[in-house]
Amino acid sequence: MTMTTLRQRSLLGLKELDKEEIVSILDRAAYWEAQPEKVNGVLNGKFVANMFFENSTRTRFSFEVAEKRLGAEVLNFSAAVSSVQKGESIYDTVRTLESMGIDAGVIRLKPIGVLADIATKIKVPLINAGDGNNEHPTQALLDLYTMRKQFGELRGLNVSIIGDVMHSRVARSNLWALKKLGANVKFCAPANMTAPELDVEHIAIDEALKADVVMMLRVQLERHEGGIIKSAEDYRTQYGLTVERAKRMAPHAIIMHPAPINRGVEIDDELVECPQSRIFPQMQNGVPIRMAVIERALS
Repeated sequence: MTMTTLRQRSLLGLKELDKEEIVSILDRAAYWEAQPEKVNGVLNGKFVANMFFENSTRTRFSFEVAEKRLGAEVLNFSAAVSSVQKGESIYDTVRTLESMGIDAGVIRLKPIGVLADIATKIKVPLINAGDGNNEHPTQALLDLYTMRKQFGELRGLNVSIIGDVMHSRVARSNLWALKKLGANVKFCAPANMTAPELDVEHIAIDEALKADVVMMLRVQLERHEGGIIKSAEDYRTQYGLTVERAKRMAPHAIIMHPAPINRGVEIDDELVECPQSRIFPQMQNGVPIRMAVIERALS
C-alpha cells in the first residue's frame, strides 16, 4: 500500500478531510444502518486491533460491535494490562501488533501529536478514536449523522456547543466538520474553558439556547480546581442545561451530548431521555458510522 493510499484510508482527523469525503462516510453509514442482517462478512479474514492507551467504554465497544458486524477478527488491547505500563513506548506496541499481521488499527491515546507521528511509520491504516484534546473524528461523524437524520440538511443549521471547549476534542472535530458542510457553529463556555485559538464565536448561555442543536460537553471539574467554576452545582447554575433553560429552546431543537454524562451537572437528569434528546440515538448511530470508517480503511 502506497503512503498516499494509506493516508486516504486512515482517519486521523476531520480538519484535513474535505466535504465530499465526509459526506461519503455519512452516506455509507446510512447504507449500513439500512442493512437487515446484523453480521455481514465483507471483512472476513481481516484483523483489526483496538489499541486503547486511554480508558474508554462507549467508543471501544462501539468500534468492536462495528468490526464484528463487518465480519472482522478483533483484537482488544488495553494499556492498563500491558507492557506499556512498564515502559514500552506506544509506537513499539503499535509496531509489534503490525508485525503480527493486523490489517488496521483503532487508536485512542492522551498525548497530542503522537498518533500523527506513528501514522508516518506504520504501514497499515490507522483510525483515531480520540487523541488528547486534538480530535475525535468518529464522534463528530456520528454527531453529524444524527443531525442529518433529524434535519435532512446541515447547511444553514445553527449549532451551539456548550461546556469545556478548551479541553474538548469533540468540539474541535465537530467545529471543523460542521463548517465544511455549511453549518453555523458557536461555542459557549466559562471564561477559563474557552478556546480562543479557534476561529469561532463564543456566546452567552441564553444566546446558545436559541440554536437548532444544543450540544452539551462533559465537564471534568477536577481540571478546574481553583478556577471560575467552584463546584458541580455552581457549573450547573451557570452553564448547565436545566429543565428551566430547556423550556426556552425552540420546539424543533434537539439536545446532544457525546457522553459520558454527568447527570445533574451539564444536563439535568430529566432531560437525558426527554423527547428533544438525541443522546442515546447518537450512541446507536456510532455503530454504522464506525462500520463505514472501518470498511473505508480495509476495502
